[in-house]
Parts: sequence; C-alpha cells; structure tokens
Amino acid sequence: MPGAVSGGEPVPEDGGLPASAMAALGARPFAIYVHVPFCTTRCGYCDFNTYTAGELATRAEGGAGPAGAGPAVNGGVVSAANYADLAIAEIGFARQVLGAADLPVRTVFFGGGTPTLLAPSAIGDVLRAIGTRFGFGNGLVEVTTEANPESVTPESLRELRAQGVSRVSFGMQSAVPAVLRTLDRVHQPGRPAQCVRWAYDAGFEHVSLDLIYGTPGETDADWKCSVNAAIDAEPDHISAYALTVEPGTRLAARVRRGEVPAPDDDVLAARYAIADDLLSGAGYRWYEISNWARDDAARCAHNMLYWTGADWWGVGPGAHSHVGGTRWWNVRHPAAYAERIRAGISPGQAREILTEGDKRLEDIMLRTRLADGYPVDLLDNSKIVGVLADGLARREQGRLMLTRRGRLLADTVVRALT
Repeated sequence: MPGAVSGGEPVPEDGGLPASAMAALGARPFAIYVHVPFCTTRCGYCDFNTYTAGELATRAEGGAGPAGAGPAVNGGVVSAANYADLAIAEIGFARQVLGAADLPVRTVFFGGGTPTLLAPSAIGDVLRAIGTRFGFGNGLVEVTTEANPESVTPESLRELRAQGVSRVSFGMQSAVPAVLRTLDRVHQPGRPAQCVRWAYDAGFEHVSLDLIYGTPGETDADWKCSVNAAIDAEPDHISAYALTVEPGTRLAARVRRGEVPAPDDDVLAARYAIADDLLSGAGYRWYEISNWARDDAARCAHNMLYWTGADWWGVGPGAHSHVGGTRWWNVRHPAAYAERIRAGISPGQAREILTEGDKRLEDIMLRTRLADGYPVDLLDNSKIVGVLADGLARREQGRLMLTRRGRLLADTVVRALT
C-alpha cells in the first residue's frame, strides 16, 4: 500500500490529485511516457530502472531482489510478453484520475530499458489504448520509441511503423569497439548506421542516434570517429551526452577500485566542443544543450514538452509524472508495480507539490537550456548583467540565449539567474 517515503508525501490509493493540479487541467499540452523496464543485458554505466529476465525470474521466485523492491507478484513473472496489459491498465487508471477533462495527447514516448523487446503489436495495443482513453491532438501525434541497435530488424521496424510509431531513437553510444566494450554495449560498430537505413526504408519520419562522450580510455580521435560515423549515417537528429558515473553501477565500482579513471571535466568540455563543431559543420543545429537537429521538425517534440512546462503521465515502474505542479513517481520494481495495478490502486510511491519558487527555478533551469532562450522580461535584470559580462549568454530579440561557454556552464548560469 502507498505510504510515506523519504523525499515525498504518500500518494493516495485512488491517485487523486490536489485541487491546485486539477485547476487548469487541459490548458497545458499533455503527453504520455511509457517506461519499458526490460533489457537483455545490463550496461555497466546505466542506472536506469531496468531488469534482465533473470533478475525478474529470481524476484518472482521469492529471491531477495534489489533493496526496497517490494514483494514478488503473485501473478507470476512480469515480462515483455505480459507487460502491455499492465501499461494499458495504468492508462485506464490515469483517465479515471484525470476525470473528464479534454486531454488530447500531443506526444507519446516509449523509453527504457529497451522498448523494442516488446512485440510491435504490444506497442500498438498500448497506443490504441491511449487513443481510446484520451485521443490524439488533431489526429496527429509524435510517437517515439527508443531502441538498441541489436533489438531491431527491418521487419520489426516496418511493423513498428505500421503500429503508429513515427520516430525512433537508437542507442549508438560510440563507433569504437574498445569504447563499446567499456560501456558493455553488445552491438557491432556499423549496426546503428544500418538501423538508420532500415528505419527510413520502413517509413519512419524521424530517426535519432544517441552518443556518449567521456568513456574511460576514449581519446579525442575516438570521439571524432564516433561523431563522424553518426553524421555519415544521416539521421535527422543526434544527441550527445557526457558520461556520468552513477553510484551503484558496475562502472562506479570500477572507478572506485582504480581500474578505470573517472571522467575529467576538462576532457568532457573539449569533447562537447568537438561534437558541436562537427555537427554544426554537417548542418545540424543545437536546440537543447545535448541535442542537435537538421531542422525544427526533427526536434524531439516530446522532450520539448518536458522542457517547456507541459503536463505528462508516466506509465510503468519507476516512471515520473507531472500535472499542474504536482510531481509523483511510481514504485520501481515491476513486481511491486504489477501488484498495485492488479489491485486497482495507484502505483505511485510518493509525490511532491511544487511551490511557486520551485516552479520558477525549474522553468529557468529547463528553458535556458534551449537555443530559443529565456524571455528577458521574466528575469531580474540585475542578475542578467553578470551573465552577459562573463560571456555566458547574449541578449537577442528579448531573450537570453546561452553561448557555447554558457552551455558548458549551464548550472552556473541558472544559479546566477535565480
């Protein structure tokens, strides 16, 4: 049963939201995120809420499982084969909580984990449930799925497109075998480019490749090779993220033991500059600190809603949601999640109601990361002066826009502005 946890207040069993959250429901864009918590193998750097089949089987058989995971589910192992029914049940629960408000869904994002471990028909079933319960804005919606390169084929991509998925984001990470091994990635270096071709052949409107820089042992030459390989694959969107060593991961343990060095901040900054130069030179334009697109249509519309204060419901174990200044997160383990869904109660573990100060801080923090910048008239002019003088931003058409140096020091900019 939902109870008080550190960092938040209890979520009511019926999932009911405070009046402050419901007051302007429908006035903001609405999106749905579907977390798919399955992976074939676990990458050493990853701290996302994911589980291998072996981990889930051990949990269902009464094994100890991860700390705080909750009880094993009586209905058997939660798996890719039966997960869609649970997600569909939470979508129905969401509709019940949100009442009769007109909430056409602007975007849907299947993240993970590895969403493409679900059958395309299962993803289609979830999409149809969303359409039935909420509808889609003007009949048009961006539907994205993440995918590992080894988890798709030309046939599966064609089936995904036929089910209504319009955008796919492949986890490329690197084009260098040694770097992929350090990251515990199992695909071959040329596979992501092949997947891009398959996706376009299948009729996908937009295709993205995700890269990671700063892996221990990676050189500048390795990173240039990876960025150029991504460019040569010709997706219309590329993301590049600095490697972070998350507590509790195998990579963190290796760093702690001295087997590999921790990422160096100066190296990470240099790698970011390399990526920005190469991508800009190839016709990509940054629109968020870690994201570049060929044109406005290629931007990830779902993430843009996150960054600009929309409402969204997160479906699945560990998924986060936000409606009208109330934010909550679901229990993390699939067994505990399934137990609550099957009992007809909220899977929410805890929630927090943001203060006006919290909302303003988050608004500045997220929107300053965008190339479109932040409205100057919403900022304290005395605080803008220092940011401009330090070369961290420029003032243009009534907006404060980060320079490249400002992108590298975005946290410093946010602190200065707030």
